[in-house]
Amino acid sequence: MASRDSTDTPTKDTGQTAIRVEGVSKLFKLPHEKSGSIKSKVINFRKRGYELQQALNDVSFEVKKGEFFGVVGRNGSGKSTLLKLLAGIYTPTKGHVQINGSLTPFIELGVGFNQELTGRENIFLNGSLLGFDRKEMQAMYQDIVEFAELERFMDQKLKNYSSGMLVRLAFSIAIRAQGDILLLDEVLAVGDAAFRQKCNDYFANLKRDKQTIILVSHSMAAIERYCDRALLLEAGQVVRVGSSAEIASLYEDMILKEEGEKANKAIKAQSQESAAKKSDINALVRITQGGKRVKSVKALKDFQVEIKIKSRKDIPEAYAGLSIRNSEGQIVLALDTIDYIGETLLEKNKERKIVVSPDNVFTNGVYYVTLAVGNAGDLSEDDDDRQLFKQRNIASFTIFGIRKYGNSLIHPHCEVRQG
Repeated sequence: MASRDSTDTPTKDTGQTAIRVEGVSKLFKLPHEKSGSIKSKVINFRKRGYELQQALNDVSFEVKKGEFFGVVGRNGSGKSTLLKLLAGIYTPTKGHVQINGSLTPFIELGVGFNQELTGRENIFLNGSLLGFDRKEMQAMYQDIVEFAELERFMDQKLKNYSSGMLVRLAFSIAIRAQGDILLLDEVLAVGDAAFRQKCNDYFANLKRDKQTIILVSHSMAAIERYCDRALLLEAGQVVRVGSSAEIASLYEDMILKEEGEKANKAIKAQSQESAAKKSDINALVRITQGGKRVKSVKALKDFQVEIKIKSRKDIPEAYAGLSIRNSEGQIVLALDTIDYIGETLLEKNKERKIVVSPDNVFTNGVYYVTLAVGNAGDLSEDDDDRQLFKQRNIASFTIFGIRKYGNSLIHPHCEVRQG
């Protein structure tokens, strides 16, 4: 049993716990100035100060033996600090970390590699750092090389390896050092697609064999696929510990909310810029759901795109073109009002309202609305010449509330049954 304490007294272990973290906080001192010489250090001795950075704040959770446990959070949330506390690289400023069993961290693959040595030599060097003697490494050597798929490169110096080859070799060595508990930091993303699948198969076997594993990942698909439970960190604090599906959904909603707020700010700035330009057409687009204007739309529930148009002159054969794109710029909906209601009379200085009610089969994500207003009575054959108004990203909205699978653009209702 390993433990890392501040001054707190740990809770007695029940025998089924692999990891217990109780009230853990971690503070770092960040100097205000960096002195470049001894002279400057002496001169500025009294002036120099520091600020405290709270990387973790009162974090508590338990991991049971045989559990695959996920740690989720945005960059800067404290995930790496937590892993280094578990690995014994850091000690807590406050609180207690208890580890029951031997622990193997896969935090920084390839630490200890020597670029001037060959792949073969680095296998034995890295193995010795993991605690294996030469005889043990000789017994493992062929399995390591075959798993890494680097048979033809073992007598080349590491400085000639690609970054992908280095990671594959490091990972293949690291998985030989199996402890009671494994700490995995985004290692499921190593190598090319074929090698990642091999890694996925390896971890699926570990899960089946009830190995205790802590996985830190930004991939919610990996968290849901492997983890029994997960922890969500935000600004160094525990938001929630729950099922992997629950935590994956919370994390995605958090990311979507942030992306949606950025989109709204960008559109507001663009609207102010567009308002300064003179045009015969003024247009406004709002997103509504349940009769209320919204920025976030509940998935699979009806919503409307309300368009309000006002012209400084009569346009007897006006029409509107509407498109909705996702955050990657892919069009998920495009329509022309002529196909639905024909041409629309725009009377001078009178507002015309058009409501579009699409089927809500959109997946989670941020979406942008582009609106164009044209004159069907224009004899020009060029559609662009008929346009009197066009504003890209005139409005945005966020869909939330369901799980997005892969890169799917829509979420249609499906019936699935066995034949």
